[in-house]
Amino acid sequence: MLQSTRPPLRATQPPQDLAGLDDGPLSQGREFLWSDADFTRIKALIYKKAGISLHDGKHAMVYSRVSRRLRDTGHTSFKSYLDGLEQHDGPEWQAFINALTTNLTAFFREQHHFEILHDLLAAKRTQPWRIWCSAASTGEEPYSIAMTATEALGSSGNFSLVNSDIDTQVLATAARGVYKSEGVKGLSPDRLQRYFMRGKGNNAGLMRVKPELQKHMEFMSVNLIQDLPFREPFDVVFCRNVMIYFDAATQRQVLERIHRVMKPGGMLFVGHAENFSDARSLFTLHGKTVYERI
Repeated sequence: MLQSTRPPLRATQPPQDLAGLDDGPLSQGREFLWSDADFTRIKALIYKKAGISLHDGKHAMVYSRVSRRLRDTGHTSFKSYLDGLEQHDGPEWQAFINALTTNLTAFFREQHHFEILHDLLAAKRTQPWRIWCSAASTGEEPYSIAMTATEALGSSGNFSLVNSDIDTQVLATAARGVYKSEGVKGLSPDRLQRYFMRGKGNNAGLMRVKPELQKHMEFMSVNLIQDLPFREPFDVVFCRNVMIYFDAATQRQVLERIHRVMKPGGMLFVGHAENFSDARSLFTLHGKTVYERI
């Protein structure tokens, strides 16, 4: 076996002004210098504003998303951007929150929930139903709820559906109700015909939700870690795959807020990875990731 005659490579000491940088921003080809202090500061701000708890494995994601805000606002460093954010209570706060929220959704995701919802509504077809979708994202979940309610209660069914999200950008997409054809390909031909209009001409390849379905729906921005703006209680709440972004203390506070705006016996639908066995004084398990409000 040949042995190299070259001297061993030695690690070089980074310049003083780059000490403490995560992953070495220059070696990663990053546009902006990025430090642990920047990440820690962003982590604290998004927790304070939205309750989102970021773990240390989110460095790359946070850099990628917030660096777009630096470009859009003309800042040349994270410190400059974050200083400006904290010094002004303006619209950039919402853009900052929008940048750090995660939106993964699909029509009729976790199908078993919609089967349960259908049976729940169909059992009391004559009563008015008040439903809240608390993480509407781009609208696939709200429209899945509305389609289910229409099928369970009939076209003249009495239901209202309030849809909210902290991310105003995705909420605007939800309110428009326009999707690319490939985005609705998982829906049956019957549902496509019943609930959507197919775009023509310049709108070819797009599908718009019909007004008959949208008439039941309201869209509004809601931050779950703040007091909820509802006066009338809900029979059903969907809060799926939201609590996974909160720590235990924030989860409990949000559950207490949701509990206060639900009717006794109301049903709370949560994500497949969410378990609220520590909130037995508020909710009791009533099936797979479905809880009944006590």
